[in-house]
Amino acid sequence: MSKAATKTTRLPGKATTSIWSQFEAKRSPLRKPIRPGKFSWVLDTVIPLSLTIVAGIAVLLPTHIEYPARLSLFAFALAVILWSTTSLNAAYVALAAMMLLILFGGISQEQLYEALASDVIWLMIGAFILGGAVQQTGLAARLTQLVVARAQSVGSMFWLMTTMLIPLSFFIPSTSGRAAVVIPVFRSIASAAGDRRITRGLALLMPTVILVSTIATLIGAGSHLIANDLLNQIAGVRLSFAQWVLYGLPFGVVASYLSCWVIMRLFLDEKRLSRRLQVPLAKRKPLSQKEWVTLIVVAIMVALWLTESWHGFEIATVTVIGALILTAPSVGVLKWQEGLKAVSWNLIIFVGAALILGRALIDTGAAQWIINQLFNLSGIVGAESRLLILVVLTLISLTSHIYMTSHTARAVALVPAVLYLASSLQLNPAAVLFISTVGMDYCLTFPVSSKALLMFQELEGETYKPTDLLRLSSVMLLIHFGLMVLFYYAYWRWIGLSL
Repeated sequence: MSKAATKTTRLPGKATTSIWSQFEAKRSPLRKPIRPGKFSWVLDTVIPLSLTIVAGIAVLLPTHIEYPARLSLFAFALAVILWSTTSLNAAYVALAAMMLLILFGGISQEQLYEALASDVIWLMIGAFILGGAVQQTGLAARLTQLVVARAQSVGSMFWLMTTMLIPLSFFIPSTSGRAAVVIPVFRSIASAAGDRRITRGLALLMPTVILVSTIATLIGAGSHLIANDLLNQIAGVRLSFAQWVLYGLPFGVVASYLSCWVIMRLFLDEKRLSRRLQVPLAKRKPLSQKEWVTLIVVAIMVALWLTESWHGFEIATVTVIGALILTAPSVGVLKWQEGLKAVSWNLIIFVGAALILGRALIDTGAAQWIINQLFNLSGIVGAESRLLILVVLTLISLTSHIYMTSHTARAVALVPAVLYLASSLQLNPAAVLFISTVGMDYCLTFPVSSKALLMFQELEGETYKPTDLLRLSSVMLLIHFGLMVLFYYAYWRWIGLSL
């Protein structure tokens, strides 16, 4: 599919036909494009079919594993294969795998209906409505314009842009949503700069900071909510919004500024960094009534999220109440129908189905089997050294995006395994989960690893090339690894995340 054919689905400020359309548009940059031919469909069919047959033989035939566990493993393996080797919609694949479990007796029909009753689902619905209000009222655009207005040079603009992007993870629960908000600013700066290297650096900076700052908040990505839910199911522990901010915000801030520094050093020279910018800015206007309402509601919601342990209202409840206020007649800033349009229902269905797949792995004992096989190969199961355990966990989670492009799918695949590892080695489950989540949030190697990266790469005009991203990742992967180890020994282990 050509670039031009995909542009219409990624216009900033407009809903895409599917948030997963980015994955349908491009394949891994390491794979050479196959010329469409009479028999090209054969190759696209043979690979997933062959892998499915191998997976079926591997997990369905062994008799030492109980039937429900074997079926759960096969359904999950099938989903991973289709996610990785086909252009099928990820939510469709997850739902089909879940129905396979139900039809063949792996899980009960009631679990299908219980999936949408999860607090994770309601939290995501409310958070998307909140993000829609922040975007449509113009608060997000006002913030970006404010930052650009203060920039004196290209270098200061990069630092200020990084500063502005970090807090967006508190208000917009989607990396692609945050990318859509800042794309107009990118275009404005790129047009004013008129320099290919500055444009390329900025096109790398924005999605990179959006991704590495995701760990700052619990609602930064849907995978965080799934991971936290699985932590509660397996270990009986749940991280609060305030705890997540305490653990993740410092790392997100440091990683974001380090990423900015690396991008400036790799792709820009001192002459360009010191160049003055003349960016056309919109005339400043006082905050409108809708912006004030949104700002007040958002501030109250964040305050209630951070003080959950005091008042007892869970963040999902607070978020839904905030969404109701923002869509209330005469008071709200959005019509109810507009609020519903802001919700990525495709992602909601995917998360609901993914939760069922994850729970099936847990309830049938399949996750325990995965941990016995996966980590026995690495030698981590018999390890006594906490440093070795930390290094292996960090490496597995940091590289997980290479073989599984879906952020949420990575959480479903790895979280049950690492939590059972924590149980078998008597490790702190919260520490194991959070450290693994930090690694899974890193996905800078290929454009297909993140919707935010794809959105910037596919914009009209000059942005960045896959080789630029590989060059950046070759440095950032090592920095991220070192930063995770440093944070563990210098910060996390002292505030409750000791392994």
